[in-house]
Amino acid sequence: MSDNNRASTWFVGLCLLLGLLGLGYQLGHAVVGVKALERSVTVKGLSEREFEADIVIWPVQFTVAGNDLPELYGSIESGTASIRAFLLNNGFGADEITVSVPTITDRSAQQYGHNDHAEFRYTASQAVTVYSRQIAAARMLMTRLSELGKQGIALAGGNYQLQTEYLFTRLNEVKPDMIEEATRQARVVAEKFAADSQSRLGKIRTASQGQFSIIDRDRNNPHIKKVRVVSTVQYYLSD
Repeated sequence: MSDNNRASTWFVGLCLLLGLLGLGYQLGHAVVGVKALERSVTVKGLSEREFEADIVIWPVQFTVAGNDLPELYGSIESGTASIRAFLLNNGFGADEITVSVPTITDRSAQQYGHNDHAEFRYTASQAVTVYSRQIAAARMLMTRLSELGKQGIALAGGNYQLQTEYLFTRLNEVKPDMIEEATRQARVVAEKFAADSQSRLGKIRTASQGQFSIIDRDRNNPHIKKVRVVSTVQYYLSD
């Protein structure tokens, strides 16, 4: 091999070596850059507010008993009419009141139990239900149910399936502000973490919105609802 060819080969090899070294240097810095981008912090932000319920479902249940079935149905109709009049006279509309099918029990037809000495053969229960947005009016009227008792109506309580319910149906109206608040709270926490770790807070890497929960504020105020949401946000960190 001539000296010129040998010199050319060495030159080409030197160029390749320098090129590989430069590529390795650049790749090394790229890896460091990628690793820096992988630095992140995950924080949670909470938004919690209280709202008045906007719908009440209020069942008023009463019971009657007797030995004559036609008379029993007459008592049911009379009691139902009295409760409807009580509700209508106190501001509720006819479209806000529904009447369920009465439940009749014939004790003599029951297979089990000692009913030979029962005073009444038939017992019946009936529910008149209010479905209304008049929360305050319903709660006020609940304190006056004794007026029905004075009319001879035996009101029933303690039925788990006929408990008063309060609903909050405006969740879609309050969602945007609450999500914004939860995200803002998450950023405050992330900025504090970044400052404590001598880092700078970068852009959002990922974000997820938790489910909204609606619960009673407490046992004595079921008409006041506590609405809660937690947002989880991951931010990039940089030096």
